[in-house]
Amino acid sequence: MAIETIPVIDLGPTLADAPGALDRAAAELRGALTEIGFYFIVNHGVPRTQIREVFTAVERFHAQPIEAKQALKLDRHNTGYLPMRGNTLRTSTVQAGTKANLNEAFFVKRELAPDHPHVLAGRRYRGLNRWPEALPGFRETIVGYCDTMERLAKRLVKLYARALDLPADYLDGPFADCQYTLRMTHYPHQDGPVEDEFGLAPHTDTSFLTLLAPNDVPGLSIRTQSGKWIDAPAIEEAYMVNGGQMLQRWTNDRFLATPHRAINRSGGERYAIPFFCDSNIDWPVAAVPTTVGPDKAPKYPTTYYSDYMAWYQKRNYDVLNDSNRQAAE
Repeated sequence: MAIETIPVIDLGPTLADAPGALDRAAAELRGALTEIGFYFIVNHGVPRTQIREVFTAVERFHAQPIEAKQALKLDRHNTGYLPMRGNTLRTSTVQAGTKANLNEAFFVKRELAPDHPHVLAGRRYRGLNRWPEALPGFRETIVGYCDTMERLAKRLVKLYARALDLPADYLDGPFADCQYTLRMTHYPHQDGPVEDEFGLAPHTDTSFLTLLAPNDVPGLSIRTQSGKWIDAPAIEEAYMVNGGQMLQRWTNDRFLATPHRAINRSGGERYAIPFFCDSNIDWPVAAVPTTVGPDKAPKYPTTYYSDYMAWYQKRNYDVLNDSNRQAAE
C-alpha cells in the first residue's frame, strides 16, 4: 500500500558520526525514495538565522522595479531573472497543456572566477553569475547560503550511496565539484481556482536531489504513488528533499522522481528557495552497478548534465527562446 505521509529523517546522529547512524539513516532514505519520493530532514545543521537572511534577501530582490530585474534577464547558462509567466512546463509527463507558470524567479549557480577555465571556454552552465547592483550584501548572503547547501548535499550523497548498497564514498567523486542551481522564486497570491493555472504546474524536477528550505507559507503539493495529491505539511526548521529525473537515471528508476506542484492561495506573497544539486558537469550520468544486472538492463542511455539541461531549457523557458530568436533575426 502506498504511503501518503512524508517521512522525517533525523540527520543529527549522522552529522555527529555516531556509530551505525549513517546506515540507519540510509535505510530510512531508501524507504522514502522508493515509496513516496520525498522526505524531511531535521537537525541538518543549517542555522535558522541564515535561512531567514536568505528569504529576506530574496524578498528584497523581487521588490525591485521590474526594469532592474529585467536588466539581469535569464541567459543561456540558466542564470539571471525569469519574469512572471516566463516558462511553461511542456516537458511535464504529469499534465499536458498547462499555461505559463504564475511565478518569477532569479537563478544563480556556483560562483566562478572570471579566469576560471570553464568561464574562459564559454562552457554552457558554467558562466558568471550576474548580481543586482542596488542590493548591498545580496551577493554575499546568497553565495554563503549556496556554500552551506553544497556542504549539506555532499553529506547527503553518502546516505544515497549506502541506500544503494554502495560504499559510503561512492558518490564523493561525482559530486566533488557538483553542479547546482539556487532558484529564488516569488509566487503572487492566486485567486482561484483557475483552470490549468498554477504557480508551478505539476512536474518532476530534473535534479539528483532538491533541498527546499523551511517555509512558513504553504503552497506545495505532491502526488503519491496512489495518484492522490497531498499538501506538504510545514515542519518547523525541516528541509524537504526530493529527487528528480537525474536521480532516476542514476538509480535506473529504483528511486522516485515524484510529481509536485505549487499554488499560492495564502492570501499573501510566497517565496521559495529550492537548491537543485547534480553531479560534476563532466561526469557521465548512468545507472550505478547495484541497479543493473543480467535481468535488469539500464533504462536510460548515458548522458551529461549539459546535454540534458540544454534540451530541457529549450523546451520550457519561453523567455530564453524568445531572446534567442530575436538575437538570430
